[in-house]
Amino acid sequence: MKPSKPSLQEKIARLRASFVAQLPARLDEMQSHLTLLKADPVMNRVAAIELQRIFHSLKGTGHSFGFSELAEIAEEAETVAQQLTDSEDYLPANWSEQLTALQRRLLSQAQILAYADWSDQGQTPAPFFEMTDQVLMGSGQSRNLVYVCDDEPDQVGHLSYQLQCFGYQVCRFTDTATFHEAVLQQRPDAVIMDVHFPHGATAGMDTLAELKLITGQALPAIVLSGRNDFQARLSAVKAGCRAYFTKPARPLELVAALDEIMGRRVHEPYRVVIVDDEANVAQYHALILEEAGMSVCHLQHPNRVIEVLEDFNPDLVLVDVYMPECTGEELAALIRQYPEHVGLPIVYLSGETNRQKQFSAMQVGVEGFITKPVVPEELVAAVALRAERMRALRSLMARDSLTGLYNHTTTTEMIDNAVAQARRQQENLSLAMIDLDHFKSVNDTHGHLVGDQVLLALSRMLKHRFRTTDIIGRYGGEEFVVLLKGLSPVEAKKLVDELRANFAEVRFNAGEQAFHCTFSAGISGLPPHVRTEDLRMAADRALYVAKGAGRNCVKVDGANDEQ
Repeated sequence: MKPSKPSLQEKIARLRASFVAQLPARLDEMQSHLTLLKADPVMNRVAAIELQRIFHSLKGTGHSFGFSELAEIAEEAETVAQQLTDSEDYLPANWSEQLTALQRRLLSQAQILAYADWSDQGQTPAPFFEMTDQVLMGSGQSRNLVYVCDDEPDQVGHLSYQLQCFGYQVCRFTDTATFHEAVLQQRPDAVIMDVHFPHGATAGMDTLAELKLITGQALPAIVLSGRNDFQARLSAVKAGCRAYFTKPARPLELVAALDEIMGRRVHEPYRVVIVDDEANVAQYHALILEEAGMSVCHLQHPNRVIEVLEDFNPDLVLVDVYMPECTGEELAALIRQYPEHVGLPIVYLSGETNRQKQFSAMQVGVEGFITKPVVPEELVAAVALRAERMRALRSLMARDSLTGLYNHTTTTEMIDNAVAQARRQQENLSLAMIDLDHFKSVNDTHGHLVGDQVLLALSRMLKHRFRTTDIIGRYGGEEFVVLLKGLSPVEAKKLVDELRANFAEVRFNAGEQAFHCTFSAGISGLPPHVRTEDLRMAADRALYVAKGAGRNCVKVDGANDEQ
């Protein structure tokens, strides 16, 4: 039997215990600086600065871990040390006696905490919080479960097949009773419901209304109807339905409506870097953000920050203001020296409450100040807001305006990075070049608006069918590229070929005329190719072979036809 993973509260309790265990060493360091300062307060100004940093750290960490009395004593000591560092021509009266008295009180608190019974967490309860649904940053894709209920079997079958091609999981029903029971057993992500059934002209709406009363929540529903009058549409609006289509509904339009209803943009966890010389505090804040579904990298030493920014590609950086050797303000200025990080959100996470000092520290182009001790929900909300804004700005610059996929420049840069990482980690990669067959004929015959619908359909299928870790881009015109991580060319071919077969079955409409489109694809792999340009050229060669073989097929570079 596998041991159970420690809970969030257990992890926090361990961090608190670790902080208490480290207190004697921190207080010894404090004693050394205080001794130097007393020996020569004018010459040993650095000792005053270090004392202020130690007291500031004890204050913030103490508050974060619920050691209020320790934190309050440290705050008093920080105030005295701050007066020493701010004074140029004179020293505050009685500063030595004040710091000596506060030192004794800190030692006393450290002894009390050291002898506390850590098996009884109720004695000094760890901060507890619960994340609400609004702040949880889930990283998984939804089930994409759709119920289609219509008493016309042919209509249900056709719609279900088309939706499945786009990656939806579809359950079909031809009567409202069976549908009603299925919803109570497992709630779908969306419903496509006919209005009229043999046993009633409003049976579909009545069923949805009844289910809302039973479950207390309306189903996200799309209406199918043979009627197109005002009253029929109004009844659907009053029932809370999200969209309305008259029969025969076009599958691509239904897919677009489902995408909007279900928020089909898969959420990739926000990536956050925390730079704090206090390892326990950094881990505590990391636990809060990780509990909310974010991916966190925390650094105790800022000298690795540029390397981490390049490898981790964060959406936001949290930086402590007071660190030895390199302050938060200096680190922020250093990060801003790199053009690629000029727009990266940097937020200070510090116990500093002086408004003037906060304002001064933000002059290097920092997004904001979050004051310790943090309220977990507020930390998550503040990080999520800024990270989402960063992603929105990146998206505007990195995405193709029509399809929403990465544009040519961004795709190339991301593939370069992925190839370099795969070489370092000795992992497989496969690159697929995908090109629509006879696309010029589609534009010439049906017009560019219809051609755009074909491009949108393929881009939707690519986004829905591949993983969030894969790189999907519009390379130009009717050509797309997909980089599949961790897959060999043979494995990639199987996935791309399944997509090809499904795409060939999608029905497009140009007025009253229906037609189908196909694509050809070429695949290359790392190994044997180890450079991006070699991968691209090899995939292009395979694509050329696929076109020459009659189109509507997938070929692997250097493979024989049996593969």
